[in-house]
Amino acid sequence: MTADRPYDVVLFGATGFTGGLTAEYLARNAGPGTRWALAGRDRAKLEAVRDRLAGIEPALAELPLLHADVTDTASLDAIAEAARVVVTTVGPYARYGEPLVAACARAGTDYADLAGEPTFVDRMYVRYHEQAVRTGARIVHACGFDSMPHDLGAYYTVKRLPEGVPLHVEGFVRARMTPSGGTLHSVIGIFSDVAGMLRAERERREAEPAPAGRRARMSRRPVPKAKVGDGWTLPLPTLDPQVVVRSAAALDRYGPDFTYGHYIALKRLAQAGGMAVGAGAVLALAQLPPTRALLRRLGTAGEGPSPERRAESWFSVTFVGEGGGRRVVTEVAGGDPGYDETARMLGEAALCLAHDDLPATAGQVTTAQAMGDALIERLRRSGLTFRVRSERG
Repeated sequence: MTADRPYDVVLFGATGFTGGLTAEYLARNAGPGTRWALAGRDRAKLEAVRDRLAGIEPALAELPLLHADVTDTASLDAIAEAARVVVTTVGPYARYGEPLVAACARAGTDYADLAGEPTFVDRMYVRYHEQAVRTGARIVHACGFDSMPHDLGAYYTVKRLPEGVPLHVEGFVRARMTPSGGTLHSVIGIFSDVAGMLRAERERREAEPAPAGRRARMSRRPVPKAKVGDGWTLPLPTLDPQVVVRSAAALDRYGPDFTYGHYIALKRLAQAGGMAVGAGAVLALAQLPPTRALLRRLGTAGEGPSPERRAESWFSVTFVGEGGGRRVVTEVAGGDPGYDETARMLGEAALCLAHDDLPATAGQVTTAQAMGDALIERLRRSGLTFRVRSERG
């Protein structure tokens, strides 16, 4: 039983930039009732993080430090067997993530990460979903800006629409942010192996059963049905719409026929054109090892912007949902999505999995499927905005 384990939460990767922010978030918000620990391969760096946390909460001067290394299976098994929940910020996940997923699936331990890499998520489903179902582990990927606001925002919107009818939801992302070095490295990894991504997607599709008597799919519309404010939109082919549709496939509340479209909203045509050209350039440069190496030099994993720069960052996602003669517009919004809010999201996901009364799920599950209303309430209390902007019908 995981309830008998010594730790509620183990954070793996606290010596990195986002991991450090997540550790600080837990220091401020976990509360004295949460038994938690830091894990990593460098004891001296872990001690430095713990010293910083003790400045936030003096009792954390005795926070346990555990050895874990992605190249050492026994060390990962040890932390998985000692914890009810393991959360990790160690990416790119396609390179470093699988051994910990495997350890948690074996041990029946809940797992959460920040993965925005479709290939990694699909491969982990094919390789470990059934084992996690057998052991009772909840494997929850994409617990940061990829893809929590979009998944929970679509869920929040659906719950304000009629039940038992076809539903169509569109999400419109606006943000001002500095992408992390880890995110850049993940994107380069995705773009450098498009064939592998398509192969992993096909293998998952063959392994994953479709919902019985229902449909859940991504919209293929290049232009959305809804218009939200002035400006321009582009389809946003990230992991986010895939996660939303997987929630819809798992939960009957999304109705008998659910479609979701995902877009980025921009003020000026030049921004849309620049984004399309930039994505094309990264895709082309990621194909060859020399140019791929040059791209990776643009950002170093584990580094991030100053607090002042992060304070200037923000995001909002507007959702337009329609079905059964009703239309609702909702919004999820917050501060710096790449770091501060991602640390908040991952931290609250860890505490939610550890402490809250949640639906009975196991295997690879989404944030909406595993935590739904409980996680939305946690995020609202912590400062994120979930609100209804308008309703009609």
